[in-house]
Amino acid sequence: MIRNFLKIALRNLAKHRLHSFLNIAGLSAGLAVTLLIVLWLNDELSFDKYHRHYERIAQVMQNQILNDEVYSGTNIPIPLGEELRTTYGNNFKRVVMSAFTGRHILAFGNNKFTRTGNYMEREAPSLFSLKMLGGSGNGLKDPYAILLSHSLATALFGPVDPLNKVIRFDDTASLKVTGVYEDLPLNTTLNDLQFIVPWELQGNHLAKNIHNWGNNGWQIYVQLADNVDMNKASASIKNAKYDKAGNGDQRFKPVIFLQPMSKWHLYSEFKNGVNIGGRIQYCWLIGIIGGIVLLLACINFMNLATAKSEKRAKEVGIRKAIGSQRKQLIVQFFSESLLMAAMSFILSLALVLLLLPLFNDIADKKLTLPITRPLFWALGFGFTMVAGLIAGSYPALYLSSFRPVAVLKGVYKAGRFAAVPRKVLVVLQFTASIALIIGTIVVFRQIQFAKSRPVGYARERLITVESSTADIYNHFDAFRNDLLKTGAVAAVAWSSTVPTQAWQSQGNFDWSGRDKSGTQDFGTIGISLDYGKTIGWQFVKGRDYRTGPEGADHLGFVVNESAVKLLGFKEPLGQIIHWYGYDFTIIGVVKDMVMNSPFTPAKPTIFYLAPWRQSILNIKLQPQSAMHDALKSIEQVYTHYNPGQPFEYKFVDEEYARKFALEERIGKLAGFFALLAIFISCLGIFGMASFIAEQRIKEVGIRKVLGASVLSLWRLLSADFVRLVAIAIAIAAPLAFYFMHRWLQGYDYRTTLPWWIFALAGAGALLITLLTVSFQAVQAALRNPVTTLRSE
Repeated sequence: MIRNFLKIALRNLAKHRLHSFLNIAGLSAGLAVTLLIVLWLNDELSFDKYHRHYERIAQVMQNQILNDEVYSGTNIPIPLGEELRTTYGNNFKRVVMSAFTGRHILAFGNNKFTRTGNYMEREAPSLFSLKMLGGSGNGLKDPYAILLSHSLATALFGPVDPLNKVIRFDDTASLKVTGVYEDLPLNTTLNDLQFIVPWELQGNHLAKNIHNWGNNGWQIYVQLADNVDMNKASASIKNAKYDKAGNGDQRFKPVIFLQPMSKWHLYSEFKNGVNIGGRIQYCWLIGIIGGIVLLLACINFMNLATAKSEKRAKEVGIRKAIGSQRKQLIVQFFSESLLMAAMSFILSLALVLLLLPLFNDIADKKLTLPITRPLFWALGFGFTMVAGLIAGSYPALYLSSFRPVAVLKGVYKAGRFAAVPRKVLVVLQFTASIALIIGTIVVFRQIQFAKSRPVGYARERLITVESSTADIYNHFDAFRNDLLKTGAVAAVAWSSTVPTQAWQSQGNFDWSGRDKSGTQDFGTIGISLDYGKTIGWQFVKGRDYRTGPEGADHLGFVVNESAVKLLGFKEPLGQIIHWYGYDFTIIGVVKDMVMNSPFTPAKPTIFYLAPWRQSILNIKLQPQSAMHDALKSIEQVYTHYNPGQPFEYKFVDEEYARKFALEERIGKLAGFFALLAIFISCLGIFGMASFIAEQRIKEVGIRKVLGASVLSLWRLLSADFVRLVAIAIAIAAPLAFYFMHRWLQGYDYRTTLPWWIFALAGAGALLITLLTVSFQAVQAALRNPVTTLRSE
């Protein structure tokens, strides 16, 4: 029986080649999209599950009231770690202090590399369950030890065993390699952890802050004790800092809480002290899009199958007349849909393999198709079965319900409402497709809106170099002069942060008229002379620091416009601000620099001349210099003064562009899936148009005999589809407006939703529909009526 069903199914597929191609193409495209999205979602939802204690690990965070808002952050004072161990020790199995070290030079022989890593306490490898490939995580007990990732160890030592080898760290310390751990996967928060050095290696900086509750410059990771609830543990430590901090820090009303590892990646955004989600919203978005695209493919199948129902009506009548039961007919039609679903699944695998490199590039992933895993094939088979059953359900139930007497007498009529379900499904298809198009346009419009925002400085031909040694700082005047002599450099200056980020902030400022009841927080950036000239400050009032001896303006502040608003000065120039026992005078006001997110307001920021070494070199290239030659000249001077560190630079305009990476990635993914949705919808429209043209072929012939023109016949055959798309536009536009308006509310700096976006998406959908339908409509209109009416 099954063999007979399959044989008939194959014959029907061969007989209706166009119908079969459209169905298989649509389903395979839908399944391919679904597979890609499942791979992407699996990667996102399994983030950090590499760590064995995933469910029991958390990061300690704190809420503080700053500028009348609650800010949530991961930076914590050092003494809180010991407080958690002693006072709250029953809650935790492990408490590990950590400090991000930035980029450091690691050298062995002639091999030198700049990599990122962390200072961590000795239990870190156990807490994060690092897979040691050599040595032991206990090696961090040695204050001059270092653990290396496998990739870094290979880069430094090649095939040689790295254990117990001594490397130079920033040319200031010699560290012994006591362990090598497996590189962390890309879908882990700590994937760029290339090395770990002992917590004690921080030296004086650690000693000065061991009892300082006001310096929030470190991180704490904890592993809960067995049978301890995460929420209860979090609630128990909320006053751990407030109870110990002095009055100066208590005014910020710090509240300590735990952020579980399961939320680090997907629920990382906070607003006014409340977790508002994060990347999870994009998981929902992409998942819904995948479901919609698969639904569109299934709708195609149902539409095309029911559209040709009259052609198979006699087959159903004859089968029922000779004794076939309805359930046998249902099995027959389901076997056809399952066969096509199986063929579509095989084709979808080929499409996924073909599209995966492009998809990885768009999504910034390294996804692979797990074809060697039995679970993948089991899930794929099950998913194909479900898709086939859903896609074939309506045709199987609908076709098998025909009455044989009416069909075989030739008096069977589909009925005036028989086409209504098909029309509803077409409207649903185009509603989803148009909404996706509108959403994609809005996402890219928001990105362009933020990109066009004034950034407050000149980022073109500006590079930054992170220097982790004191060699250049100790000879900075000679270094700067030699750079300027090359003719490739216009200006050079130090700063404590790069122009695209503000790393430090402080609230211990005082001034006349300050609101004593509130708490204020300013970004603080230490700079050297010529910083404003280097990055292109745009002054609103006042002046830059004098280019003479640094002592001339060493007690001067340059502030941005947002800082002036927070300070409350109507005339800021000459105003005095007290800081660390000194009186600083505001000498200049610059336009707000976009240093953090381009979608949020600029942070109030104060710039000051730093009397100590800063870590970032800012170099402005001459506009007329060739980029390659300029960089080569800079490298020669740089390596002359700093031979122990490789010359590694970043273009500021490229770093700024990375701030839009997530939104651009989501926009590209949405656009990619929107195009596939339109493609699938067009396949369905094309198939529907071909069946309708064939169904009305005699009517077209009679109209031609009576004098109808090709244009009028084209209008006749296209009108129904145009009406359906118009209805879809009317439904999709308000739906898209509602959801995109809500999405934009998540950005403080956001674009608008003008009417032309909806008009453009609607016009595009109508044009695509007309182009798709016109091929069949014109072909039917041009057919010779003699051939179509011969049987009459």
